[in-house]
Amino acid sequence: MATLEKEVLAQVNPYEAALQNFDMAADQLELDYDVRMMIRNPERCLTVNIPVRLDSGRVESFVGYRVQYNTARGPAKGGIRYHPGVTLDEVKALACWMTWKCAIVNIPFGGGKGGVTCDPKKLSSRELEHITRRYTSGILPVIGPDKDIPAPDVYTNSQTMAWIMDTYSMMKGYSVPGVVTGKPVSIGGSLGRNDATGRGVFYTVREAASFLHIDLKKSNAVVQGFGNAGTVSAKLLYDAGTKVIAVSDSRGAIMNEKGLNVPEVIAFKERTGSVVGYPSAVALKTNDDVLYVPCDILIPAALENSITGENAARVEARIIGEAANGPISPEGDKILFNKNVFVIPDILCNAGGVTVSYFEWAQDEQHVFWDENEVYLRLEKIMKSSFADVLKIHTQRKVNMRLAANMVGISRVADATKLRGLYP
Repeated sequence: MATLEKEVLAQVNPYEAALQNFDMAADQLELDYDVRMMIRNPERCLTVNIPVRLDSGRVESFVGYRVQYNTARGPAKGGIRYHPGVTLDEVKALACWMTWKCAIVNIPFGGGKGGVTCDPKKLSSRELEHITRRYTSGILPVIGPDKDIPAPDVYTNSQTMAWIMDTYSMMKGYSVPGVVTGKPVSIGGSLGRNDATGRGVFYTVREAASFLHIDLKKSNAVVQGFGNAGTVSAKLLYDAGTKVIAVSDSRGAIMNEKGLNVPEVIAFKERTGSVVGYPSAVALKTNDDVLYVPCDILIPAALENSITGENAARVEARIIGEAANGPISPEGDKILFNKNVFVIPDILCNAGGVTVSYFEWAQDEQHVFWDENEVYLRLEKIMKSSFADVLKIHTQRKVNMRLAANMVGISRVADATKLRGLYP
């Protein structure tokens, strides 16, 4: 069997992991069987064919997905990712997590997610635009500012959202900025949206450090995945006096035990496309090695299942702030919990992005916009309050933070479901 096939088989199915976490929380909540059946599975899964004429003149077909997991608390909300590894099960898992995430931060959204199976690194801007517009046309019947509101995710950005908004608006015959979030500010985007996820990560890490009596100015941190969330959280930790000693991106990992100059590393990556080769650091052998660097704070900000039952024992961190979605498998969770590692789960830690997406949607719907400072103040208030809600369950019920977060989110969705009842 080929090495790649073995790797695929060895991977944890993200949807199965999401359902495991759901069942554990539902058991703890002693959730009624009928309600459990109403919210355990996605409401709608849409698969679309995306034929696109490439620059070469050849027509290639791509596959796209949009999953609406639960809309009991409001319209579905969730990003769209472009990645060669996108599968329906991955999108279902991400939509599931989005459902609980929106409930944890108590915003009036349900959970959704989308994706296109493609390699954006091998596609031109023109080809990406055609894929985006064709994909938007395919999911048009299920999206809208009152139904389902997409946003950027892995390898999509504000330009992608502008194409989606324009395509949707052309179909409607008038401008509909509220159909997506994460847009450019010039067409209805919100100030502060670009660094919202990383800022939310920083706020929750800061709260965790305070709870554990860890002084950020005397601590060190490691960031796996130096994309948007990773760079922002690293920069905010650096500004707070934390020594950032190692970072990685898709091409490799670097380390400096005395501390990296994070603004310089960010500028270096912007110039070269990678952190690899940054002069004031040594290269680590593999990307995964960054996870095993002893540190006070570890921020996994890459893709799912970075830490599993196979490697969790090698992780030496006091706090893990999950900037990525699903970076720790259920088996990895158990190992880390037994090692007394304080994990801030993704559905809490990286909820800053969807929170400011909510701000953007609200501003679009009201046609009233806030300055950056107001966005940050509102975000900080929500993240601190949400962390306190989850921490309360964690300390009272003696469960890990992931289970506590799921209990908070699932209980709020269950309450809304019970109040609304079953139609017909």
